Amino acid sequence: MSTLVAITFPGEGDAKAALGSVRALEHEGGIGVEDTAVVNKDADGKVHVKNEASSGTETGAVVGAVLGSLLFVVFPLGIIGGAIIGGLIGRAAAPGVDGKFVKDVEDGLAPGGSALFLLIKSGNPGLLIAAMRQYQGTLVQTSLDEEEEEALRQSLK
Repeated sequence: MSTLVAITFPGEGDAKAALGSVRALEHEGGIGVEDTAVVNKDADGKVHVKNEASSGTETGAVVGAVLGSLLFVVFPLGIIGGAIIGGLIGRAAAPGVDGKFVKDVEDGLAPGGSALFLLIKSGNPGLLIAAMRQYQGTLVQTSLDEEEEEALRQSLK
């Protein structure tokens, strides 16, 4: 089961910086991330969302592209079509961060603020908590247990 973590930040670039720390943890093998979204609200109130493909979407696209390449001889657009169809199937199988929830949080962001949404599939929550200590943010929602949730809240102060 995946763990959801949603954090808001006062600065426009804070969520992106925090995601960089999460990606470093992922690269080191400390945690496994299934899906992410970064929301920025500029000073004019315009919202920018960067939702990275979930691993299910990526896997589906790769499998679709491989199958499409096998059919390339028969159907010239097989690779592209296979990747698109595979990505859609992968997205349906592992939908990632809920779009409605992202929208609700983005509506509540102050101009100049940002938010980070993580769907973590594996790893040590303590590593995430430690990585977030350098950032000032507010934990909006999580499916961590109560003790880990409180530790993350305290690390964001």
